[in-house]
Order: sequence, then structure tokens, then C-alpha cells
Amino acid sequence: MEEYVKDKHLGVYGLIIKDDKILLIKKKTGPYDGKLDLPGGSIEFCERIEDALKRELKEETGINIKEYKLFDVDSVVADWKWDDKPFRTHHIGAFYTINSYDGKVENNIDIDSQNDDSLGADFYELSTLKKDDLSLIAIMELEKLGYELK
Repeated sequence: MEEYVKDKHLGVYGLIIKDDKILLIKKKTGPYDGKLDLPGGSIEFCERIEDALKRELKEETGINIKEYKLFDVDSVVADWKWDDKPFRTHHIGAFYTINSYDGKVENNIDIDSQNDDSLGADFYELSTLKKDDLSLIAIMELEKLGYELK
């Protein structure tokens, strides 16, 4: 039996759906490398959850969120490898629906000290998304919203 490095991640994520499209980011690192994921990320030490939500969406998508509401709190377990070392991550998230925002969605974002894993964001047709292309948290939340994924 393979020994995993046990890891846990607490994050906050935004769900922006309009005109049958959802805003997703292109992941660069971590358990969802190469997948489409919900914008969001880690809550910093002593940071309020709503402040983390605003900061993460700005860093990963370029937008400033205005109206939002807590939708769900849940978790998944993701198995992945980094430097040929097996990891098992307990990914815990607070998920917010975003009802309004300012700014333009950035399709290409540079990886830097503020943004360490998003290559940019875009809106994707919900009817064409496949489970194989999505992170586990994106699949979980879309199914809770009633979307059937291929």
C-alpha cells in the first residue's frame, strides 16, 4: 500500500454563472493542475472569509466582487502526485454565489507572489463541460446546483 503525504486545504470559492456559462480558472499547480477550477483559494492567517473571497477572485480573475451569498460548505479528497510523491489532500471549501461584480475577467494572468496557480479565467458553456476537465470541487458544486455533467 502506497504511503501518502497527508495534506489539508481550507479555501473559499466563487460561483459565477450567467447566460448558461460559468466562470472557471485554468489551474497551473496542485491537485487540479491542468484542470478547470472554481476561482478562489486559501484563507490567510487571521483573514476574514469574505475578505479572502474578494482577494482571491481579484488575484485569479481580475474582478472585484460586490454581491455574494454563502451557498455551501463541503469537502472532497483528492489524490495526486508532486515530484513523484503521492499526496492525499482533504480539500475543504466555503462556496459563495456571486451576484454582481465590477471589472473585466482576465483571460491571461501572470503567475506571481499574489497569484500562484491561476493562468487566467474565462466563462465556459455549462452544457459542454466534462467531468474529466474539472476539479473535484467544481464537479461537486455544479452537481449541487443541479447541472448534469458528462
